[in-house]
Amino acid sequence: MLHNISSDFSELPIYKKAMEIYILSRSISSCLQYDLSALRSDGSENSDIYFSGDIIQQSVSLGPEILNAELERYSDKKEKHIASVQRLTNLLYKNSFRLERSNSNGKDFLPILRSELKKFRRLQHTWMLTL
Repeated sequence: MLHNISSDFSELPIYKKAMEIYILSRSISSCLQYDLSALRSDGSENSDIYFSGDIIQQSVSLGPEILNAELERYSDKKEKHIASVQRLTNLLYKNSFRLERSNSNGKDFLPILRSELKKFRRLQHTWMLTL
C-alpha cells in the first residue's frame, strides 16, 4: 500500500470505504482460513481457501487504483484505473458469493462485505462523475 499518500486523497470517501473493505476482507479471510485450511478426509485441500486469498488481493488493490486514477492527468489512462476499480469490485462481489457456499463459520460475515461493496459502488458512481 502507499504509505506516503497526500492527506487530501486519504480523505476521499471512496478511498476511506476502500480501506474499510480491505480491513473487513482481511478479517473475513482470517475467519475462513481457519475452517478452510484443514485437509478433507480424502487428503485433498478445500479449493475455497483460494477465494479467501483472492478477496484480500482484490481489496488491497482498490486503494492504489483509486489513487492512481486521482493522480493521472490523461483521461485515457484515468479511465483504465477506473475500469480496474470496477473490475476489482465485481470480482470481490463474485468471490463473496463463492465463499458463502463454503463450509465455514466465517461465511456469515460475507453479507456484510457485500453490503459494504454496495455502498462502495454508490460512492464509485459519484466519484467517477467527478473525475
